[in-house]
Parts: sequence; C-alpha cells; structure tokens
Amino acid sequence: MSKVPDLVKRLLVGRALRSTALHHQLLPKRVALPVFASDALSSVAYAPQEILVILSLAGVGLYAISPWVAAAVVLVMLVVVASYRQNVHAYPSGGGDYEVATTNLGPTAGLTVASALLVDYVLTVAVSVANGADYVGATIPFVAEHRPLVAIAIVVLLTIMNLRGIRESGVAFAVPTYAFMAAVIGMILWGLFRLLVLGQELRAPTANYRLLAEQTNIAGFALAFLVLRAFSSGCAALTGVEAISNGVPAFRKPKSKNAATTLLMMGLIAVTMFGGIIFLGLASGVKVTDPATVARDLIIDGHPAGPGYYQQPIIAQVASAVFGGGSALFVVIAAVTALILFLAANTAFNGFPVLGSILAQDRYLPRQLHTRGDRLAFSNGIVILAAGACLLIWAFDADVSKLLNLYIVGVFVSFTLSQIGMVRHWTRHLRTESDAKARFRMMRARVINGVGAVMTGLVLVVVLATKFTHGAYIVCLAMPLLFLMMKGIRRHYDRVAAELAAPEESEVDESMLPARNHAVVLVSKIHKPTLRALAYARATRPSSIEAVSVSVDAGEANKLKDEWDRRGIGVPLKILDSPYREITGPVLEYVKSLRRRSPRDVVTVYIPEYVVGRWWEHLLHNQSALRLKGRLLFKPGVMVTSVPWQLASSDRLRRRREPSAPGASRRSYQQPSKDAQVGT
Repeated sequence: MSKVPDLVKRLLVGRALRSTALHHQLLPKRVALPVFASDALSSVAYAPQEILVILSLAGVGLYAISPWVAAAVVLVMLVVVASYRQNVHAYPSGGGDYEVATTNLGPTAGLTVASALLVDYVLTVAVSVANGADYVGATIPFVAEHRPLVAIAIVVLLTIMNLRGIRESGVAFAVPTYAFMAAVIGMILWGLFRLLVLGQELRAPTANYRLLAEQTNIAGFALAFLVLRAFSSGCAALTGVEAISNGVPAFRKPKSKNAATTLLMMGLIAVTMFGGIIFLGLASGVKVTDPATVARDLIIDGHPAGPGYYQQPIIAQVASAVFGGGSALFVVIAAVTALILFLAANTAFNGFPVLGSILAQDRYLPRQLHTRGDRLAFSNGIVILAAGACLLIWAFDADVSKLLNLYIVGVFVSFTLSQIGMVRHWTRHLRTESDAKARFRMMRARVINGVGAVMTGLVLVVVLATKFTHGAYIVCLAMPLLFLMMKGIRRHYDRVAAELAAPEESEVDESMLPARNHAVVLVSKIHKPTLRALAYARATRPSSIEAVSVSVDAGEANKLKDEWDRRGIGVPLKILDSPYREITGPVLEYVKSLRRRSPRDVVTVYIPEYVVGRWWEHLLHNQSALRLKGRLLFKPGVMVTSVPWQLASSDRLRRRREPSAPGASRRSYQQPSKDAQVGT
C-alpha cells in the first residue's frame, strides 16, 4: 500500500537527499537572482500601469504628474534596497525583518512583522498567478473562461517544482526570468534609440483614443489624495525586496556579501525597467483606465469602447509601439511577461517556508514547519503557502483588481518596523564601539536605515489611507488573528515544556514509580493473534495478568469461556457484560476500576492487531482497536501496546522470507507448564 504513494512522490518530487547534501543546494548569485528577485522584477508588469490607471480617473491631463509619482516610487525603492543591504550584513541568519524586529524592538514587534510577512507572501502568490492568468486569458479563451481553475493549477505546478528543492527550482526558473529581463531591457534600449537617436515617433495602439474623466475639476485635497493613491499603487513595485534578507541562508558563502550584491543588482534592474516602461508609455501615448469602467470611459473614434474591448497591459502597448503589433518580438515580450508573472510567486515560495521554519524553531508555529523534506526544502511550509494562495484565488475568483487592494500593506508594516529596529541596532552598537572607522560606518548605516524607516512609514500611512476601504481592511483583520494564533501556539508549547520538564536528581516524582504492572490482554476469540498477545504479555513479566473479553452476544461469550477452559490456558479470563453491544465503553470502565483500586499501579493493555497489505483491507480490520487506543491514550496510568500479526497479504510475508529472530516466528501457542502459569 505504501509503495504506490511513494512511487508517485518520487516521480513528482524526486529522490530523497541526504542532510549532508544541503551545501549542494546553496545558490550562486546567478541562480539566486531569479529565485529571489522574480517578484520585484515582475511588478514592472503592473505597477507602472496602476499609476496611470489611478491618475486616469481625473483624465489624461493628469498623466503629466506620473513621472513625478514614478520618481517618488523609484526613490523609495532605492532607499529600501540600501537599507536592506545593511540588514543582510547585520543579520545573515535568515530571520530577516522578523529577527531584526524581535532582537531590537521585542517579541511583540517581531510577531507583528512575522504575521505581516506571512500574509503578504500568500497574497504575492495569489496576485502574481492571477495576473499571469489574465495575460494568458487575453489570447486563450479557455483560460479566460476558467481563470480561477487555471490559476490554481499553476499554483500546484509551482508547488511541485519547489518541493523538488531550492536549487532545482531555481535553475528551472532562471531561464524565463533572465529572458524577461533581457526582453524588457532590450525593448527599452531600442525604444530609446528610436526615439532619441533616430528621432522616430512611437505610437501605442491607444495613442489616438480618448479617456473620459470619472472626476473633473478636482483640486486641493482631492487632487493630493488621488496622487497619493497613485503613489501607493505604484509602490507595489517594492514587493519582494525583503525576500533576499529572509533567504540569506540559501546563498553560497560568503552569504552576506552575495546576498547584498544580489539585492543591489535586483534594485538597479527593477528601477531601470520600471522607469523605462513609464517613460516609453508616456512617450508613445499609452491610455489605460480602470478595467471595470474601460467599456464606457475609453472613447474610440467618438464611440465608447464597449463590453467586447480588451485593454492591453502597458507592457504590451509599449512593445507594440517599439517593435510593431503582431511582430515576433512583440509576441516574445507578451509571452515572457505572462511567464514571469507566474514565476513571481516563486519568491514567496522561497521566503514563506524559511520564515515559517524560524517561527517554528521559536515555538510560534507548529514544529513540523521547522523540518526539511526529502529534497531538503521546507516542504510543509511550501504546502501551507500553496493552500492559502489557492483559497484566496478561489474566494476572489482570481480577480487581480480585488486582490491588489489587499496587497503591500503587510510588506510595508515589515519594512517600517525592520528599519526602526535597525536604527536601534546601530545605536546600541555605537555605545560600545570605539574604533573611528567602525563608528563612521555604523553612523552612515543608521542614517540610511533612519531615512528608510521614515519613508516606508509614510508610505504605510498612505497605503492604509487610500486602500483601507477598498479591501485593505481584510489584511488589517488577518494580521491580528495570525498574531494571536502564534501567541497561543507559543503559550501551548511553553505550558507543555513546563509540564514535561524532568525533575532534578534530588527530586523523585513518586508518580513515575509504579508499584505494580497489571497486564490486560484483550480477547475477541481464540486464534493465533490472541495467543501471540498472551505470550508477549507473559514475557514482559507483569505483576499480574488477565485476559478480558466483552460480551455482546451471550452465546458467543459462553463458547469462548468453554474453549478457554478446554484449552487450559493459564491466564484467567474475565468477560465484561455489554448490554448496549458496545466494546469500547466496558473496557474503559474496567480499566478505570483497576486504577481506582490501586492508583499507583500501571495498567498495560495489550491489543492484538492484524497487519494487512491492501488498502481496502484496512477498512475491514482493526477499527475497534483504533477507537479503543484513541480513548485509552487519555487515561493516566494506562499503557497501550499493539501486538501485530502479519496476514498473508502483507508484503513482508508474501515477498520475502521472515528472518529467524526472537519474536519473529509464528509457532502455535505452547501450553505452559503449571509452574510457569501466571495467576492472579
């Protein structure tokens, strides 16, 4: 039975790796960049567009402000990248923002960061995959009609890839990520060359279209609020920056240096792509608006676009302007963009399990999240992340516009608390540092982190103010619930640890020293499993032993007693009456009565069980034994021992000869001599 699932597991995940092979799974910078940066890089597929969509509410005239909004986003990104370079040098263990906040601001701040990051990682997978499904659905009608189902299937595929191990998934994702970077940067360079050197005009497919403003003649506070809302939407480009600080242990040595270099490369590439797409989009006359209102707000040749109109994403429009619509390079841009949006979820698949492992080690999450799977990946964390993302995709019908409103709140909570923690970190070290050069480096780092804390804090306020009523409130509710859950798990583990703590040698817990061991062998009928259980119980030399059977039928009980006496089995048989034909209840009551008579005695219950080899045979055997064991486990002073008997269908008996070993033979029960018989 166990071989079929194991075979499927090996086909999907691969062969198990030894723990000593962990260093072979560490990533060089060329592989780490696509593994950890795919989320941040893929954001250029939607972050520039989100800025223009929000500004379009006041008409195309407000597009003139978009370069300044984009510049503000770029400034924040550069500051955050510079700040996190300090983080990876100071805290290379992989705890990232959680470790920084816990160490410098206390456990409450650390758990706040952890809850924010866990929620944001789940949203990263849901948003990226749903957005990728949108790109594919624009050209394949089946995907558009079954978007949630396709998105969930992609999440399952990503899960399998990541279960195969960090290095293997990184190599698989490296090619499409580098292809996306090369395609987009190549498009930007060729577009700039045509525009600035050749003097050619770039025309987007929507350049001649007209946009109707949802809000006209706005000024003052309303204008400022709209610009801030556009800025907060553009800050989606910053998601994924923190992933490298959480994944430092996955880098090759020197870990901190390699992680910092990768972080800098990611920041520069993302800024270049983000700024280039905004510039070329404005230069080519791109028009984008809210997908919910595009049918009426976009005017084509004097008429509304209508419900059948499909709004091309900004990258597709820029590619059409630079390379020509329908050209081979245009198709390449569209294909790699859709692919990178799917692969952007891989950043979360690397960050979430590592953070979950650290939280489990600190006893804030179940301990199973701390252990590595067959392929040395944190398999349990990967599966939980995938399940959460699939649930969100199903609940929101894979609607990107709805999911985006939940996005980036958590990541800016972690950004802000992490940078405040780093300021305190450098302040604490400056008190004891006397070397002038070291003090200068620390003061410079403190200034960088201080600026980062102020800027990310302001962005967080803007995000909450502009997105709260549009869905961000859900994240604001989910984070405290997750926080309280982790606090409850920690209290449970602390309580269990205190209860199980071993006493000092000078202290003797009398409850751990039973006066006697009373053996109870459960009997349903006299057959080989029963005789083996009796023999095994006798071999443990208990203080007393008896066989117990439950009478659900008086005739069967009398037959059992007669056969017991006829065989002369030297163990007394006690038959418990069960007027309601229940087996578990009478046994529990009898065991409790033994404990009441002698509270210091231990009662050991021996249960004969069949070992079967076919899955359907498990449904036909051992059900009463399973129920009974489950109930007896809650009784203090009661030990439960299963005595197995392998049936012919089990692999061990059918495929190879059973070795001659103590307790392995299947001899018939030998009637013991009178001197060896045990009575009560």
